[in-house]
Amino acid sequence: MKLTKTLIAAGTLASAASLVAACGSGQVGQSGSGDTSNNTITSKKLTLVPGVQAEPFYISMQCGAQDEAKKLGYELTTQAPQKFDAAMQTTIVNALGSNPPAALLIAPTDDQAMLAPIQQVKNRGTKIVEVDTSLQDKSVAASSISSDNTAGGKLAAQTMAKLAGDKPGSVLILDTIAGTSTTAARAKGFEDELKNHPNLKSAGIQFTQNEPDQAASKVTAALASTPDLIGIFATNLNTGEGAATGLRNAGKIGQVNLVGFDASPSEVDGLKKGEYQALIAQDPAAIGTQGVQQAVAALEGKPVTRNLTADLHSITKDDMDANSKYFYKQNC
Repeated sequence: MKLTKTLIAAGTLASAASLVAACGSGQVGQSGSGDTSNNTITSKKLTLVPGVQAEPFYISMQCGAQDEAKKLGYELTTQAPQKFDAAMQTTIVNALGSNPPAALLIAPTDDQAMLAPIQQVKNRGTKIVEVDTSLQDKSVAASSISSDNTAGGKLAAQTMAKLAGDKPGSVLILDTIAGTSTTAARAKGFEDELKNHPNLKSAGIQFTQNEPDQAASKVTAALASTPDLIGIFATNLNTGEGAATGLRNAGKIGQVNLVGFDASPSEVDGLKKGEYQALIAQDPAAIGTQGVQQAVAALEGKPVTRNLTADLHSITKDDMDANSKYFYKQNC
């Protein structure tokens, strides 16, 4: 069934040496050659700390941020934790305290645990801009840029309902880590919208710790315990990739509708092969671009918008070629 494209505007500490930085034209998680030894708070040096290294969503965000920083005459350095982990991200942020950038663009990996380290950097005079995820405390950041994740969850449920038609059944929701603001909003939006489709019922939310193998295990368990499982909503690319593996291992590809969030290369390939029935794609490059714009505005004393949203796009196999510009990158 072809769906019409819908747009919505909407705990171990690792040592700092184990966390790999990227800058210039490098990718998230790769080493760069930039020398930040002379960086001061009045410089034009920006730092991006995404949620995790080497993930296409954050690479695409970095690409957009790098391009915009260069355009505006600023230098962007990216440092990413090896895992989506508050302790690892804290190590990176704490290290910035001795050499603070003019502005920090960050995707907090925990909406409470990351408050103290980010606040300490802010106290040194650094402007804070949240990209993708955000803190519960709204007083820290000058601006927050993300997708409208609640609306994205609703879009995913509407997409799932169109895929299911009138067929009744249960739908499993795969979330990442408790305390992750973006995926929690997607899961809630999905569950709320699912109530508007009486033939579908929620099989509950399962947390995967953002690990594909755990997502695959959750799917295997759900298939055994829920005979009427008709669909799975995966709230990010890791859970989606794991869910596809679980369905593949069980021989249930195409029998259970999989709607994924994000559009990583592997997810796009899965959509093409029929392992996914739909993807809800974000626009991470736009989030990175807008993040730099707001950081520069804050630094230059210009008006700053406190909250901005990027568009979301529902993509199926039938219209994927027309929406290829929203597929995530593996390099800039």
